[in-house]
Amino acid sequence: MSIPRVYLITDRRVAPLLPAVEAALRGLPPGTAVVQLRERDLPGAELLGLARELAAACARHGQSLLVNDRIDVALAAGAAGVHLPSAGIPPGEARRWMGPRALIGVSCHGPADVARAREGGADFATFGPVYDTPSKRSYGPPVGLAALQQVATLGLPLVGLGGISEENSLAVWQAGAAGVAAIRAWLASPDPGAAVRQLLVGAPAAQAR
Repeated sequence: MSIPRVYLITDRRVAPLLPAVEAALRGLPPGTAVVQLRERDLPGAELLGLARELAAACARHGQSLLVNDRIDVALAAGAAGVHLPSAGIPPGEARRWMGPRALIGVSCHGPADVARAREGGADFATFGPVYDTPSKRSYGPPVGLAALQQVATLGLPLVGLGGISEENSLAVWQAGAAGVAAIRAWLASPDPGAAVRQLLVGAPAAQAR
């Protein structure tokens, strides 16, 4: 399975998710995108129902679904893997439950986080916030492109996260990111598919894990 080149994080408060996911993935080459289901306030049964809908949508378009943190929901929904918080379940434990082919990502905000995720067996990490964004201000000021460029040398594929848009995604690729992540840049767009294609401008070749 390839490392995600475009990482589409959900927020149902911005837009209805199933139509947005269908529109975002339509026409993309298989293996280009990963959708991360990140609706932490939903109770388990509702989260599972949504995960199953999105997993089916991703499969129709040759893409993958990851579930944020909830290994049980990911397994029950047939998701491709999970995305873990930096201080959450170790990646190796998640893989023990989900199997060797599962795609395991970890949220990272500094070099120590990335090194720990790499040593723990993660396939990739999101790294940021690269730019200022309201949803990531609780993690501190933006890390910036220079930090991304430095941490990209540690050997774990990084997906740049935080404030990434059509206007600045090329700079994130040029700093060494293996992928770019977005929430509002695709969900708030009147044309999610066009927004995703624009985020991919300048993307390097896909990396296999």
